[in-house]
Amino acid sequence: MEQAISMALFALTMSISPGPVNLITLSTGLNHGVRSAAGFVTGATIGFTLLLFLIGVGLSVIEEQFGGVIDALTFFGASLIVYFGYKLLTSDGALERSEQPKPNFWQGAALQWLNPKAWGACIAAVGLFELDQSRSALYFFVFLYCVICFFGIGSWSVFGSQIERFLSTSERRMLFNRTLGAVLVLLAAFLLYQQFLR
Repeated sequence: MEQAISMALFALTMSISPGPVNLITLSTGLNHGVRSAAGFVTGATIGFTLLLFLIGVGLSVIEEQFGGVIDALTFFGASLIVYFGYKLLTSDGALERSEQPKPNFWQGAALQWLNPKAWGACIAAVGLFELDQSRSALYFFVFLYCVICFFGIGSWSVFGSQIERFLSTSERRMLFNRTLGAVLVLLAAFLLYQQFLR
């Protein structure tokens, strides 16, 4: 029981804390609504939990033996984050939702696989809870994480849809989108710095 609570707290903390996926979800909730963000949220959830499962059954060997793979993933992940940041930075703040960038299921899934922090979180979870030693514990944690992750990431889209009323003019929305875009570009730069220069 104690381990289940620890697993749930780990999953909640990792899922709900700010990061590229959650900021993109926030922007999608604001610009398209909660329903439209569901595809991206579902993709990010499935992408992460599939990565967690595969690392639990031994995929972490790739990181240990082929460091270049993680470097390439970092580069492509940062590029995808910059793409979303650029779209937000160049947004005109139009209140018509159709004119805003709308990420999809596959982008959500890919972003998790291209994010070295997602790899790090999965490897940490496998080591912390010894998931590579027990398939039943791995299956339980993957299921638990999937549920918590969906609601953790999804809560950012709800937050985005709720702050829409405070961003009722195109100028305010443009400022908000550009701030999010700048933060995403900075996050991408930070990921590259951590991976290559630190």
